[in-house]
Amino acid sequence: MSDDFNMSMRKFLKQVGVTSQQAIEEAMRSAETGGKEFTARAVVTIDGLDMEHVVTGTIKGQD
Repeated sequence: MSDDFNMSMRKFLKQVGVTSQQAIEEAMRSAETGGKEFTARAVVTIDGLDMEHVVTGTIKGQD
């Protein structure tokens, strides 16, 4: 793969990670989570390609 491809991929994934973490933290702060576990799901698609990638996991709220 080319350097341009690798750089654009890394830039996109960094943006996904940073903005997702900020959104999750804001949502958890505004809710009374009480240590409850929440199921999280992230879906990445690429327009023009038949590609969908789903990642699931759990996030534990603050006590």
